[in-house]
Amino acid sequence: MSRQRREVIPKCSVHINQELLFCETCDTVFCTLCTGGSHNDGTNSCEHTIIPFSIAIKRMSEILLYKANECISKLTQAQEGVARELQRLDAARDTCLDKVNLTFQKIQAMVDKRKQEMVDAVQAAAAEKRKVLEEQHSLIESEKNKVEQECQGLQYQVEVRNITQRIESLSEKLDTASTLGEPRENAFLTCDFNHNDSIQNIEKSMVELGKVRTSTTFPSLCTAKLTGNTIAGIESTVSLSTVDYHGEPRRNGGDPVTAEVLPVTTNATQDEAPVILPVRISDSDDGIYKIHFRAPKAGRYGITVSVFDRLIKDMPLYFDVTEHNNPVQVYGTRGSGKDEFMQPVGVAIDDTDQLVYVLDTGNSRIKVLTPELEFVKHIMNEGLNGRSCTGIAVSNNGIVIVNWRTKAITEMDTSGETLRTFTYNAFQEPIDVAVDKNYGHILVADNGMSCVYVFDSEGKILFQVGKKGTFKLISSVTVGPTGEIIVADTRIRVFSGKGDFIEVMNDEIRGKGRYGGVVVDTENRILASRSEQKARNYLHILSRIDPKINNVIDSNESKLKRPSGIAVTSDNHVIVVDLGNNCIKKYRYW
Repeated sequence: MSRQRREVIPKCSVHINQELLFCETCDTVFCTLCTGGSHNDGTNSCEHTIIPFSIAIKRMSEILLYKANECISKLTQAQEGVARELQRLDAARDTCLDKVNLTFQKIQAMVDKRKQEMVDAVQAAAAEKRKVLEEQHSLIESEKNKVEQECQGLQYQVEVRNITQRIESLSEKLDTASTLGEPRENAFLTCDFNHNDSIQNIEKSMVELGKVRTSTTFPSLCTAKLTGNTIAGIESTVSLSTVDYHGEPRRNGGDPVTAEVLPVTTNATQDEAPVILPVRISDSDDGIYKIHFRAPKAGRYGITVSVFDRLIKDMPLYFDVTEHNNPVQVYGTRGSGKDEFMQPVGVAIDDTDQLVYVLDTGNSRIKVLTPELEFVKHIMNEGLNGRSCTGIAVSNNGIVIVNWRTKAITEMDTSGETLRTFTYNAFQEPIDVAVDKNYGHILVADNGMSCVYVFDSEGKILFQVGKKGTFKLISSVTVGPTGEIIVADTRIRVFSGKGDFIEVMNDEIRGKGRYGGVVVDTENRILASRSEQKARNYLHILSRIDPKINNVIDSNESKLKRPSGIAVTSDNHVIVVDLGNNCIKKYRYW
């Protein structure tokens, strides 16, 4: 058709000089002289699109050729794709066969090694027995030769005395011969393979050895979606759902999933090579895969996900990363009755059950919450009286609090019963308390004495960290995972478990504000609440291991007001007391 020329003008078979026309509206070929109605020269013909039939044939031929070429191109691409998959299949088959051969070669090598060990053991046991028997055999032969020598020339002996001596000698040899008559070693030697169930275990293991696994996942129908908000510095997750060719969800995992996360470059930075973010893929073994990544800064990003090196549906997936980290939960707003706080100042979390203990100073009580910030109960104790408790910590036996007005440290169980209480004559203004659970030490920060006192579990003074002038209005003290003592005032300073100075964290922001609370998680990340000028309040995340970690939680849509006590959960959430708003707020921080 592409070679055919459309220069011939089709004519009416009745009216030879009349060119045929084509109505695109009615999809009809006609001759104006043969056809009446709307296709004649009347007034209604203007409602239809009429073109010469020769042009229509040429136009339709071009459309047909275009569609045919497009179909052939698509089918060629499909054919090439299937051919590539066939090549991958052959390569996968060869890889599997190589792995099978290598595995069974290793097994054969182990069998051959054990076989040789058994052969060597048989040979060694037989050689040991043979050595004993051959030595006895040689000894018998030697004694036999001696007897034969004794008997030589005996027939010519006429001396009775000599004969008597020979008889006595032979009698001794006869006694010796009787002891040599029994073999000193036996010929028993056998191999026992039924002394345990090794043969049955090997047979069972051989049946269970190896597994040929395939997959019916159809990548182009699989979908991925972003779960939750994407915040700079916080791990984000994309969930991949796999389906088969018929669109039915897959119920098992094991597919080779790959992903790339890239920042979307702008015109200003398009010449810079984009940096591929590290990803971590977890297989739920139910057809769902989680792709975890951490965007270092705010901006627009894109992720491409592939299964079997083939892109899934609607790739790439674009999303925006924000620098603002807002609370996932807020508890204790005004007017909430029993949930309402009055001057909450401290918070502590029990590592065992993750229960949250909030020091509700204005109400002289401790509020107990679940990890999801649901109310459990209130704890009352005489050490909480006076609306003057400022520090709380979880100990190995219960809860420890400090009351700055009475200068007393009280340890109670979770029902509120006092276990012990003590004070120290040097106390002037004890404002915070921490517990080193490894040794049971109780640390008390005293603003009046500008130091941290360290007591044993019974309240006996051990040593102190710092002296007058060392600190400037201590706000919080905590203990690191390896016993370090961390003290916060305008700065965060780290001391060893014996009180020796180690370092100052992020010293460049000194003098611009004051920390309210400080805590260390199990990965040695230090989290602190901070208040600065112009009502700028935020949570600060630092790391002693990786100096690059220097993140800020700004709580953009729920501004903090005088943030104070702080505690971390086991699932990378931080709970901070928002004293100015009489509530607590929970954030993801990693």
